[in-house]
Amino acid sequence: MAKVHPNMVPAPGAVVVQAATSIAERAEEAPTTLTVWRKSLLFDCKGFTVFDAKGNLAYRVDSYASETGDEVVLMDAAGRPAFTVRRKRFSLHGEQWLVFAGEETRRPVYAVRRSGRGKMMAHVTACAGGGASPSSPSYEVEGSYARRCCVVYDGERRAVAEVSPSPKEVVGTDVFRLVVQPGVGASLAMAVVVALEQMFARPSLLRSWST
Repeated sequence: MAKVHPNMVPAPGAVVVQAATSIAERAEEAPTTLTVWRKSLLFDCKGFTVFDAKGNLAYRVDSYASETGDEVVLMDAAGRPAFTVRRKRFSLHGEQWLVFAGEETRRPVYAVRRSGRGKMMAHVTACAGGGASPSSPSYEVEGSYARRCCVVYDGERRAVAEVSPSPKEVVGTDVFRLVVQPGVGASLAMAVVVALEQMFARPSLLRSWST
């Protein structure tokens, strides 16, 4: 597995990533590149540790092995909840993963659901009344999360986020890259990755498949 050399303390004066209520956030001049490590930095935990392009901690997910993974919290570098991702089962439509802003779990902002239509593996839909803008677009995810090779498209078929193997990775898929285009919220893009992990990874870091 590739070596990860992070800066574990946020750089002085660095702006900590804030929770977002929509996948559309303030546009930036360049894409946001994150390195995602499928490993928690806490003892006896499973999860993600995510670094920005400078090697500073950006996000983390910590899930104890005894948990079912039905609810996972994505935290920023300071440990504040950015999004909560929760599983919801349906008798007719299987299951979907609801994305809530922060720790609020009454009104979801987005829903992520499997899709078997063509090349699309998942569909991301804004939830009415959940705090997302009425004009918030839906997104389609195509590719293979198992191979860490998938793309998120907006309604105009523009690639707005992409998961790809890390250039430094030689064997395995424990370290990969998430590139988020300007105008798209990196925090919500990472929350979608958390949902994809729960839906498609075998085995998943965050979910017990016996439940």
